[in-house]
Amino acid sequence: MGEMNAIDAVETWRNTLLADLERSRQRTRALITSLPDEKLDVPYHPGVNPPLWEMGHSAFFYEVFVFNLLDGTPSVDPSMDDLWDSFHIEHRDRWNREFFPGREQTLAYFDTIYYRVAERIRSTPLDNQALYLNRYSVFHQNMHIESMTWCRQTVGYPATPDATFERPAPGAPVPGDAEIPAGRWVIGMPDASPRYPMEDFAFDNEKPRFEVEMDAFAIARQPVSSGEYLAFVEDGGYRKPGLWSFGGRKWLETEVDVALVHGSTEPMPRAPLHPLYWRWHDNAWQERVFDRWQPLNLDAPAKHLTYWEAEAYCQWAGRRLPTEFEWEVAALANRPGETFRRFPWGNEYPDKHLADLDALCMGQNPVFDYPESDSPFGCRQMIGSVWEWTSNQFLPYDGFKVDMYPFMSTLQFGDHKVSRGGSCATSSCLIRGTYRQAYLPLRNDVYTGFRTCAR
Repeated sequence: MGEMNAIDAVETWRNTLLADLERSRQRTRALITSLPDEKLDVPYHPGVNPPLWEMGHSAFFYEVFVFNLLDGTPSVDPSMDDLWDSFHIEHRDRWNREFFPGREQTLAYFDTIYYRVAERIRSTPLDNQALYLNRYSVFHQNMHIESMTWCRQTVGYPATPDATFERPAPGAPVPGDAEIPAGRWVIGMPDASPRYPMEDFAFDNEKPRFEVEMDAFAIARQPVSSGEYLAFVEDGGYRKPGLWSFGGRKWLETEVDVALVHGSTEPMPRAPLHPLYWRWHDNAWQERVFDRWQPLNLDAPAKHLTYWEAEAYCQWAGRRLPTEFEWEVAALANRPGETFRRFPWGNEYPDKHLADLDALCMGQNPVFDYPESDSPFGCRQMIGSVWEWTSNQFLPYDGFKVDMYPFMSTLQFGDHKVSRGGSCATSSCLIRGTYRQAYLPLRNDVYTGFRTCAR
Protein backbone atom coordinates (compact mmCIF):
# COMPACT_ATOMS: atom_id res chain seq x y z
CA MET A 1 0.00 0.00 0.00
CA GLY A 2 1.42 3.40 -0.97
CA GLU A 3 1.75 6.26 1.49
CA MET A 4 -1.36 8.08 0.26
CA ASN A 5 -3.38 4.88 0.33
CA ALA A 6 -2.25 4.25 3.91
CA ILE A 7 -3.29 7.77 4.88
CA ASP A 8 -6.63 7.36 3.12
CA ALA A 9 -7.19 4.05 4.91
CA VAL A 10 -6.57 5.62 8.32
CA GLU A 11 -8.93 8.48 7.54
CA THR A 12 -11.58 6.02 6.38
CA TRP A 13 -11.29 4.12 9.65
CA ARG A 14 -11.30 7.37 11.61
CA ASN A 15 -14.61 8.35 10.00
CA THR A 16 -16.02 4.85 10.50
CA LEU A 17 -15.06 4.89 14.17
CA LEU A 18 -16.64 8.28 14.71
CA ALA A 19 -19.85 7.19 12.98
CA ASP A 20 -20.04 3.93 14.94
CA LEU A 21 -19.27 5.75 18.19
CA GLU A 22 -21.98 8.36 17.64
CA ARG A 23 -24.54 5.77 16.60
CA SER A 24 -23.72 3.74 19.72
CA ARG A 25 -24.05 6.85 21.90
CA GLN A 26 -27.42 7.75 20.44
CA ARG A 27 -28.82 4.24 20.74
CA THR A 28 -27.66 3.83 24.34
CA ARG A 29 -29.02 7.22 25.34
CA ALA A 30 -32.37 6.45 23.71
CA LEU A 31 -32.61 3.16 25.60
CA ILE A 32 -32.29 5.16 28.84
CA THR A 33 -34.20 8.35 28.08
CA SER A 34 -37.20 6.49 26.63
CA LEU A 35 -37.92 4.96 30.05
CA PRO A 36 -39.54 6.80 32.97
CA ASP A 37 -37.60 6.82 36.23
CA GLU A 38 -39.61 4.03 37.81
CA LYS A 39 -38.80 1.67 34.92
CA LEU A 40 -35.06 2.19 35.28
CA ASP A 41 -35.31 0.06 38.43
CA VAL A 42 -35.93 -3.17 36.56
CA PRO A 43 -36.92 -6.23 38.60
CA TYR A 44 -34.01 -8.48 39.45
CA HIS A 45 -33.27 -11.19 36.90
CA PRO A 46 -30.00 -13.13 36.55
CA GLY A 47 -29.86 -12.51 32.80
CA VAL A 48 -30.10 -8.70 32.85
CA ASN A 49 -28.55 -5.63 34.41
CA PRO A 50 -30.14 -2.34 35.44
CA PRO A 51 -30.06 -0.02 32.38
CA LEU A 52 -28.18 2.77 34.20
CA TRP A 53 -25.47 0.34 35.28
CA GLU A 54 -25.12 -0.88 31.67
CA MET A 55 -24.64 2.71 30.53
CA GLY A 56 -22.05 3.55 33.18
CA HIS A 57 -20.18 0.28 32.67
CA SER A 58 -19.94 0.85 28.91
CA ALA A 59 -18.49 4.34 29.41
CA PHE A 60 -16.05 3.00 32.00
CA PHE A 61 -14.78 0.46 29.46
CA TYR A 62 -13.67 3.34 27.23
CA GLU A 63 -11.85 4.88 30.17
CA VAL A 64 -9.90 1.66 30.77
CA PHE A 65 -9.11 0.65 27.18
CA VAL A 66 -8.66 4.06 25.57
CA PHE A 67 -7.53 6.57 28.17
CA ASN A 68 -5.89 4.36 30.81
CA LEU A 69 -4.25 1.97 28.36
CA LEU A 70 -3.32 4.30 25.51
CA ASP A 71 -2.64 7.54 27.37
CA GLY A 72 -2.03 6.52 30.97
CA THR A 73 -4.61 9.08 32.13
CA PRO A 74 -6.73 8.31 35.21
CA SER A 75 -10.49 7.86 35.22
CA VAL A 76 -12.79 10.87 35.46
CA ASP A 77 -13.85 9.72 38.93
CA PRO A 78 -11.61 6.90 40.23
CA SER A 79 -13.89 6.47 43.25
CA MET A 80 -16.57 5.09 40.90
CA ASP A 81 -14.35 2.64 39.04
CA ASP A 82 -15.15 -0.41 41.15
CA LEU A 83 -18.88 0.21 40.79
CA TRP A 84 -18.76 0.23 36.98
CA ASP A 85 -16.31 -2.68 36.79
CA SER A 86 -18.26 -5.93 36.38
CA PHE A 87 -15.54 -7.84 38.21
CA HIS A 88 -15.65 -5.66 41.32
CA ILE A 89 -19.40 -5.34 41.86
CA GLU A 90 -21.64 -8.32 42.61
CA HIS A 91 -24.49 -8.80 40.16
CA ARG A 92 -27.22 -8.24 42.75
CA ASP A 93 -25.45 -5.15 44.08
CA ARG A 94 -25.97 -3.43 40.72
CA TRP A 95 -29.61 -2.94 41.78
CA ASN A 96 -28.65 -0.97 44.89
CA ARG A 97 -29.42 2.66 44.08
CA GLU A 98 -27.49 3.79 47.17
CA PHE A 99 -24.25 2.88 45.40
CA PHE A 100 -24.82 4.58 42.05
CA PRO A 101 -25.62 8.03 40.68
CA GLY A 102 -29.07 8.65 39.24
CA ARG A 103 -30.17 9.17 35.66
CA GLU A 104 -28.88 12.72 35.13
CA GLN A 105 -25.47 12.10 36.71
CA THR A 106 -25.02 8.86 34.77
CA LEU A 107 -26.01 10.52 31.50
CA ALA A 108 -23.55 13.34 32.21
CA TYR A 109 -20.74 10.85 32.94
CA PHE A 110 -21.62 8.87 29.81
CA ASP A 111 -21.60 11.96 27.58
CA THR A 112 -18.36 13.25 29.11
CA ILE A 113 -16.57 10.02 28.23
CA TYR A 114 -18.04 9.80 24.74
CA TYR A 115 -17.12 13.38 23.85
CA ARG A 116 -13.57 12.78 25.11
CA VAL A 117 -13.29 9.61 23.02
CA ALA A 118 -14.65 11.34 19.92
CA GLU A 119 -12.24 14.25 20.35
CA ARG A 120 -9.34 11.86 20.79
CA ILE A 121 -10.26 10.01 17.58
CA ARG A 122 -10.52 13.31 15.67
CA SER A 123 -7.36 14.93 16.95
CA THR A 124 -4.87 12.17 17.80
CA PRO A 125 -2.78 10.19 15.31
CA LEU A 126 -4.39 6.78 14.92
CA ASP A 127 -1.89 3.99 14.79
CA ASN A 128 -3.10 0.42 14.52
CA GLN A 129 -3.17 -0.10 18.27
CA ALA A 130 -5.34 2.97 18.80
CA LEU A 131 -7.65 1.92 15.99
CA TYR A 132 -7.91 -1.55 17.47
CA LEU A 133 -8.60 -0.45 21.05
CA ASN A 134 -11.15 2.14 20.01
CA ARG A 135 -12.96 -0.35 17.84
CA TYR A 136 -12.79 -2.96 20.59
CA SER A 137 -14.46 -0.51 22.95
CA VAL A 138 -17.17 0.41 20.45
CA PHE A 139 -17.94 -3.28 19.92
CA HIS A 140 -18.13 -3.82 23.67
CA GLN A 141 -20.62 -0.94 23.81
CA ASN A 142 -22.77 -2.66 21.22
CA MET A 143 -22.78 -5.91 23.16
CA HIS A 144 -24.43 -3.96 25.96
CA ILE A 145 -26.92 -2.39 23.55
CA GLU A 146 -28.00 -5.94 22.73
CA SER A 147 -28.29 -6.88 26.40
CA MET A 148 -30.28 -3.69 27.12
CA THR A 149 -32.63 -4.78 24.32
CA TRP A 150 -33.24 -8.28 25.67
CA CYS A 151 -33.67 -6.74 29.14
CA ARG A 152 -36.80 -4.96 27.85
CA GLN A 153 -38.14 -8.22 26.48
CA THR A 154 -37.33 -10.06 29.72
CA VAL A 155 -39.18 -7.65 32.00
CA GLY A 156 -42.01 -6.85 29.57
CA TYR A 157 -41.19 -3.21 28.81
CA PRO A 158 -42.23 -1.36 25.63
CA ALA A 159 -40.27 -2.01 22.45
CA THR A 160 -36.90 -0.35 21.99
CA PRO A 161 -36.84 3.06 20.27
CA ASP A 162 -35.20 1.56 17.17
CA ALA A 163 -37.88 -1.08 16.56
CA THR A 164 -39.88 -0.50 13.37
CA PHE A 165 -41.18 -4.07 12.78
CA GLU A 166 -40.91 -3.42 9.05
CA ARG A 167 -40.46 -6.11 6.41
CA PRO A 168 -37.72 -4.59 4.23
CA ALA A 169 -36.67 -7.68 2.23
CA PRO A 170 -39.50 -10.15 1.50
CA GLY A 171 -38.58 -13.53 0.12
CA ALA A 172 -40.09 -16.87 -0.85
CA PRO A 173 -39.58 -20.13 1.08
CA VAL A 174 -36.40 -22.09 0.43
CA PRO A 175 -37.24 -25.44 2.02
CA GLY A 176 -34.98 -28.44 2.29
CA ASP A 177 -31.28 -28.81 2.80
CA ALA A 178 -28.18 -27.34 1.22
CA GLU A 179 -25.70 -30.08 0.31
CA ILE A 180 -22.19 -29.15 1.44
CA PRO A 181 -19.44 -31.16 -0.23
CA ALA A 182 -16.53 -32.73 1.55
CA GLY A 183 -13.34 -30.74 1.36
CA ARG A 184 -10.84 -28.49 3.04
CA TRP A 185 -12.18 -25.28 4.53
CA VAL A 186 -10.90 -22.15 6.26
CA ILE A 187 -12.21 -21.39 9.75
CA GLY A 188 -11.75 -18.28 11.88
CA MET A 189 -9.77 -15.07 11.59
CA PRO A 190 -6.03 -14.37 11.39
CA ASP A 191 -3.87 -14.79 14.46
CA ALA A 192 -2.23 -11.42 14.77
CA SER A 193 -1.57 -8.57 17.14
CA PRO A 194 -3.43 -5.25 16.92
CA ARG A 195 -1.21 -4.49 13.92
CA TYR A 196 -3.32 -6.43 11.42
CA PRO A 197 -5.66 -4.60 9.02
CA MET A 198 -8.79 -3.27 10.67
CA GLU A 199 -11.16 -5.10 8.35
CA ASP A 200 -9.79 -8.29 9.90
CA PHE A 201 -10.66 -7.27 13.46
CA ALA A 202 -11.54 -10.30 15.58
CA PHE A 203 -11.87 -11.21 19.21
CA ASP A 204 -9.44 -13.72 20.67
CA ASN A 205 -11.85 -16.66 20.50
CA GLU A 206 -12.10 -16.33 16.69
CA LYS A 207 -8.35 -16.81 16.28
CA PRO A 208 -6.08 -18.20 14.99
CA ARG A 209 -7.42 -18.98 11.54
CA PHE A 210 -6.88 -22.59 10.49
CA GLU A 211 -7.87 -25.14 7.87
CA VAL A 212 -9.95 -28.25 8.46
CA GLU A 213 -10.93 -31.30 6.42
CA MET A 214 -14.65 -32.02 6.66
CA ASP A 215 -16.99 -34.70 5.40
CA ALA A 216 -20.01 -33.82 3.29
CA PHE A 217 -23.14 -32.82 5.19
CA ALA A 218 -26.62 -31.38 4.60
CA ILE A 219 -27.93 -28.35 6.49
CA ALA A 220 -31.31 -26.62 6.43
CA ARG A 221 -31.51 -23.61 4.18
CA GLN A 222 -33.71 -21.79 6.71
CA PRO A 223 -33.78 -21.51 10.49
CA VAL A 224 -36.50 -23.47 12.29
CA SER A 225 -39.68 -21.40 12.26
CA SER A 226 -42.17 -20.94 15.07
CA GLY A 227 -44.67 -22.95 13.05
CA GLU A 228 -42.26 -25.86 12.78
CA TYR A 229 -41.46 -25.68 16.47
CA LEU A 230 -45.18 -25.51 17.29
CA ALA A 231 -45.61 -28.96 15.74
CA PHE A 232 -43.12 -30.28 18.31
CA VAL A 233 -45.00 -28.52 21.13
CA GLU A 234 -48.40 -29.80 20.03
CA ASP A 235 -47.04 -33.32 19.71
CA GLY A 236 -46.22 -33.20 23.41
CA GLY A 237 -42.50 -32.82 22.92
CA TYR A 238 -42.01 -31.35 26.39
CA ARG A 239 -43.72 -34.40 27.93
CA LYS A 240 -41.56 -37.04 26.21
CA PRO A 241 -38.44 -37.64 28.31
CA GLY A 242 -36.94 -39.86 25.62
CA LEU A 243 -36.42 -36.81 23.41
CA TRP A 244 -34.37 -35.01 26.03
CA SER A 245 -30.73 -35.53 27.00
CA PHE A 246 -29.69 -35.76 30.64
CA GLY A 247 -28.99 -32.03 30.69
CA GLY A 248 -32.31 -31.32 29.02
CA ARG A 249 -34.25 -33.43 31.50
CA LYS A 250 -32.47 -31.68 34.35
CA TRP A 251 -33.49 -28.33 32.89
CA LEU A 252 -37.10 -29.52 32.56
CA GLU A 253 -37.12 -30.53 36.22
CA THR A 254 -35.73 -27.26 37.53
CA GLU A 255 -37.18 -24.70 35.11
CA VAL A 256 -38.98 -21.87 36.86
CA ASP A 257 -40.68 -18.66 35.93
CA VAL A 258 -39.69 -15.62 37.93
CA ALA A 259 -42.68 -13.55 38.96
CA LEU A 260 -42.19 -9.97 37.89
CA VAL A 261 -45.53 -8.72 39.18
CA HIS A 262 -45.28 -5.96 41.77
CA GLY A 263 -41.52 -6.35 41.87
CA SER A 264 -41.67 -9.89 43.31
CA THR A 265 -38.59 -12.05 42.80
CA GLU A 266 -40.01 -15.25 44.31
CA PRO A 267 -39.66 -18.18 41.90
CA MET A 268 -42.90 -19.76 40.77
CA PRO A 269 -42.34 -23.40 39.68
CA ARG A 270 -43.97 -24.63 36.53
CA ALA A 271 -43.58 -27.54 34.15
CA PRO A 272 -42.47 -25.93 30.88
CA LEU A 273 -44.70 -27.12 28.04
CA HIS A 274 -43.79 -24.50 25.47
CA PRO A 275 -41.15 -21.84 24.82
CA LEU A 276 -40.68 -18.85 27.05
CA TYR A 277 -42.97 -15.96 26.01
CA TRP A 278 -45.55 -18.29 24.42
CA ARG A 279 -49.00 -18.91 25.84
CA TRP A 280 -52.28 -20.61 24.90
CA HIS A 281 -54.94 -17.94 25.26
CA ASP A 282 -58.48 -17.62 23.92
CA ASN A 283 -58.04 -20.87 21.98
CA ALA A 284 -54.97 -19.63 20.12
CA TRP A 285 -51.22 -19.54 20.53
CA GLN A 286 -49.76 -16.14 21.34
CA GLU A 287 -46.27 -14.78 21.91
CA ARG A 288 -45.18 -11.82 23.96
CA VAL A 289 -43.12 -9.26 22.04
CA PHE A 290 -41.87 -6.75 24.60
CA ASP A 291 -45.02 -5.56 26.44
CA ARG A 292 -47.72 -6.85 24.11
CA TRP A 293 -49.21 -10.24 23.34
CA GLN A 294 -49.82 -11.03 19.68
CA PRO A 295 -50.80 -14.08 17.62
CA LEU A 296 -47.88 -16.47 17.26
CA ASN A 297 -46.01 -15.52 14.09
CA LEU A 298 -45.70 -18.96 12.49
CA ASP A 299 -43.29 -17.96 9.71
CA ALA A 300 -40.89 -16.08 11.99
CA PRO A 301 -37.89 -17.89 13.47
CA ALA A 302 -38.48 -19.80 16.70
CA LYS A 303 -36.62 -17.85 19.37
CA HIS A 304 -35.89 -17.55 23.07
CA LEU A 305 -35.07 -21.26 23.07
CA THR A 306 -32.54 -23.03 25.26
CA TYR A 307 -29.95 -25.34 23.81
CA TRP A 308 -31.87 -28.18 25.45
CA GLU A 309 -35.06 -27.28 23.56
CA ALA A 310 -33.21 -27.10 20.26
CA GLU A 311 -31.59 -30.47 20.97
CA ALA A 312 -34.93 -32.12 21.88
CA TYR A 313 -36.59 -30.75 18.75
CA CYS A 314 -33.83 -32.25 16.63
CA GLN A 315 -34.30 -35.63 18.31
CA TRP A 316 -38.05 -35.42 17.64
CA ALA A 317 -37.50 -34.40 14.00
CA GLY A 318 -34.84 -37.02 13.30
CA ARG A 319 -32.27 -34.28 12.74
CA ARG A 320 -29.28 -32.87 14.61
CA LEU A 321 -27.69 -29.52 15.39
CA PRO A 322 -24.76 -28.47 13.21
CA THR A 323 -21.27 -28.30 14.62
CA GLU A 324 -19.90 -24.78 14.69
CA PHE A 325 -17.46 -25.62 11.88
CA GLU A 326 -20.30 -26.95 9.74
CA TRP A 327 -22.23 -23.78 10.47
CA GLU A 328 -19.31 -21.55 9.43
CA VAL A 329 -18.65 -23.52 6.26
CA ALA A 330 -22.32 -23.38 5.27
CA ALA A 331 -22.39 -19.64 5.97
CA LEU A 332 -19.09 -18.50 4.46
CA ALA A 333 -17.74 -21.31 2.24
CA ASN A 334 -14.18 -20.10 2.71
CA ARG A 335 -11.65 -22.30 0.95
CA PRO A 336 -7.84 -22.09 1.08
CA GLY A 337 -6.41 -19.75 -1.51
CA GLU A 338 -9.71 -18.03 -2.31
CA THR A 339 -10.97 -14.56 -1.39
CA PHE A 340 -12.04 -14.64 2.23
CA ARG A 341 -15.71 -13.89 2.97
CA ARG A 342 -16.71 -12.24 6.23
CA PHE A 343 -20.44 -12.55 5.49
CA PRO A 344 -22.50 -15.12 3.59
CA TRP A 345 -23.00 -12.66 0.70
CA GLY A 346 -19.37 -11.50 0.54
CA ASN A 347 -17.62 -8.57 2.24
CA GLU A 348 -20.27 -5.87 2.06
CA TYR A 349 -21.34 -4.83 5.55
CA PRO A 350 -24.94 -5.72 6.38
CA ASP A 351 -27.84 -3.32 6.03
CA LYS A 352 -31.56 -3.74 6.68
CA HIS A 353 -32.04 -5.45 3.29
CA LEU A 354 -29.47 -8.12 4.07
CA ALA A 355 -30.20 -9.05 7.67
CA ASP A 356 -32.51 -8.52 10.63
CA LEU A 357 -30.13 -6.61 12.93
CA ASP A 358 -29.95 -3.40 14.97
CA ALA A 359 -33.20 -4.07 16.90
CA LEU A 360 -35.30 -2.98 13.92
CA CYS A 361 -37.51 -5.96 13.07
CA MET A 362 -37.01 -8.00 16.26
CA GLY A 363 -37.19 -11.45 14.68
CA GLN A 364 -40.73 -10.96 13.37
CA ASN A 365 -40.04 -11.46 9.66
CA PRO A 366 -40.36 -14.88 7.97
CA VAL A 367 -37.39 -17.24 7.97
CA PHE A 368 -37.38 -17.03 4.17
CA ASP A 369 -36.98 -13.23 3.98
CA TYR A 370 -33.70 -11.48 3.10
CA PRO A 371 -33.03 -13.46 -0.11
CA GLU A 372 -29.93 -11.37 -0.86
CA SER A 373 -28.38 -12.78 2.32
CA ASP A 374 -28.00 -16.28 0.90
CA SER A 375 -24.66 -17.99 1.39
CA PRO A 376 -22.85 -19.55 -1.59
CA PHE A 377 -24.69 -22.79 -0.74
CA GLY A 378 -28.10 -21.11 -0.55
CA CYS A 379 -28.47 -20.91 3.24
CA ARG A 380 -30.59 -17.93 4.28
CA GLN A 381 -30.51 -15.64 7.34
CA MET A 382 -27.21 -16.96 8.69
CA ILE A 383 -26.55 -13.42 9.87
CA GLY A 384 -29.15 -11.76 12.09
CA SER A 385 -32.64 -12.85 13.16
CA VAL A 386 -31.58 -15.36 15.87
CA TRP A 387 -28.33 -16.63 17.36
CA GLU A 388 -28.15 -20.22 16.15
CA TRP A 389 -27.18 -22.93 18.59
CA THR A 390 -24.49 -25.36 17.51
CA SER A 391 -23.54 -28.65 19.15
CA ASN A 392 -20.13 -27.44 20.33
CA GLN A 393 -18.90 -26.49 23.75
CA PHE A 394 -17.26 -23.06 23.73
CA LEU A 395 -13.56 -23.88 23.73
CA PRO A 396 -10.44 -22.08 22.44
CA TYR A 397 -9.01 -22.84 19.03
CA ASP A 398 -5.55 -24.43 18.97
CA GLY A 399 -3.00 -21.65 19.40
CA PHE A 400 -5.40 -19.40 21.30
CA LYS A 401 -3.87 -16.28 22.86
CA VAL A 402 -5.66 -14.14 25.42
CA ASP A 403 -6.56 -10.69 24.13
CA MET A 404 -5.97 -7.42 26.01
CA TYR A 405 -9.32 -7.93 27.76
CA PRO A 406 -8.57 -11.27 29.45
CA PHE A 407 -12.18 -12.01 30.36
CA MET A 408 -13.62 -11.67 26.86
CA SER A 409 -13.61 -15.45 26.39
CA THR A 410 -11.77 -17.28 29.14
CA LEU A 411 -14.57 -17.24 31.73
CA GLN A 412 -16.93 -18.94 29.27
CA PHE A 413 -14.66 -21.74 28.10
CA GLY A 414 -15.92 -25.22 28.97
CA ASP A 415 -19.48 -24.82 30.27
CA HIS A 416 -21.03 -22.62 27.57
CA LYS A 417 -22.32 -23.61 24.14
CA VAL A 418 -21.41 -21.88 20.90
CA SER A 419 -24.06 -19.96 19.01
CA ARG A 420 -23.43 -18.25 15.70
CA GLY A 421 -24.65 -15.55 13.36
CA GLY A 422 -26.00 -12.76 15.56
CA SER A 423 -29.62 -11.93 16.28
CA CYS A 424 -32.22 -9.28 15.56
CA ALA A 425 -30.86 -7.41 18.60
CA THR A 426 -27.21 -7.57 17.49
CA SER A 427 -25.59 -4.44 16.04
CA SER A 428 -24.62 -4.60 12.38
CA CYS A 429 -21.24 -3.03 13.10
CA LEU A 430 -20.38 -5.92 15.43
CA ILE A 431 -21.33 -9.15 13.68
CA ARG A 432 -19.47 -11.28 11.09
CA GLY A 433 -19.56 -14.93 10.07
CA THR A 434 -16.64 -15.96 12.26
CA TYR A 435 -18.08 -14.41 15.43
CA ARG A 436 -18.56 -16.96 18.23
CA GLN A 437 -21.09 -16.22 20.95
CA ALA A 438 -21.02 -18.20 24.20
CA TYR A 439 -24.23 -18.86 26.10
CA LEU A 440 -25.03 -21.27 28.89
CA PRO A 441 -27.30 -23.98 27.46
CA LEU A 442 -30.18 -22.96 29.75
CA ARG A 443 -30.32 -19.38 28.40
CA ASN A 444 -33.62 -18.52 26.75
CA ASP A 445 -33.95 -14.85 27.62
CA VAL A 446 -31.64 -13.98 24.72
CA TYR A 447 -32.63 -14.17 21.05
CA THR A 448 -31.54 -17.76 20.41
CA GLY A 449 -32.90 -20.15 17.79
CA PHE A 450 -31.39 -22.80 15.53
CA ARG A 451 -31.30 -24.61 12.22
CA THR A 452 -30.87 -28.34 11.74
CA CYS A 453 -28.69 -30.82 9.87
CA ALA A 454 -29.53 -34.20 8.36
CA ARG A 455 -28.22 -37.11 10.39
